[in-house]
Amino acid sequence: MKKHGILNRDIARVLAGMGHTDSIVIADCGLPIPAGVECIDLSVTLGSPDFFSVLDAVLADFQCEQALFASESREHNPAVVHSAEGLAASGCAVRMVPHEEFKAACRQARAIIRTGEASPYANVVLYSGVIF
Repeated sequence: MKKHGILNRDIARVLAGMGHTDSIVIADCGLPIPAGVECIDLSVTLGSPDFFSVLDAVLADFQCEQALFASESREHNPAVVHSAEGLAASGCAVRMVPHEEFKAACRQARAIIRTGEASPYANVVLYSGVIF
């Protein structure tokens, strides 16, 4: 049994298979999942697990080069903006784009991790960096 890092076998598999600039999405329970993109559904109940816990766990096991957020979060979800600021402070480039552009970027993701989060615009596209 694994001792450290992501225990969820599907998330661990996707992260292990990612290369430079590949992307993965962490999403609230309302984000539409594009056809053809793998959905790793972690949602159990409304709010559980929350977006921020899943984001922290993934970031502990993932080299993030760039993060993409919906610009609407600036007005509707200050906690998401705070997470974006934290990512930027850690050296990850952060971009804010309109939600429609965000959803279009999701079509290229290796997988979308669906959480039980029920606050608006609690979504991020994480682009893989390299560890060397």
